[in-house]
Amino acid sequence: MLAIEAQQLSKVYRIYANPQDRLKELLTRGRRRYHQEFWALRDVSFRAGVGTTLGLIGDNGAGKSTLLQLVAGVLRPTSGQVITRGRISTILELGTGFNPEFTGRENALMSGTIMGISPKEMA
Repeated sequence: MLAIEAQQLSKVYRIYANPQDRLKELLTRGRRRYHQEFWALRDVSFRAGVGTTLGLIGDNGAGKSTLLQLVAGVLRPTSGQVITRGRISTILELGTGFNPEFTGRENALMSGTIMGISPKEMA
């Protein structure tokens, strides 16, 4: 059984040189572009079964955090879709909810406990 299925996920950000350009573009109703497109992800697909461990490795700016935010539902994809089964919890920023005196497993169990997930369900 699949826990996560990502199908052709893409995420594009509009980068503006200065904040006023966003308003200018809005006032011209898109007839004039004041932004550049930055594709953080383009056509990424994968499947992860229940109980599977998945690691994301890549250079800075490769889209790892963007992919995690899409899977967690923090961001919406520009195109494609994510299908998830079960609960998803995020610790996306280093140090957020993370105790350096605990192991990764202990931190995950602590986060689950805080969210009301039983130790049996976490196991």
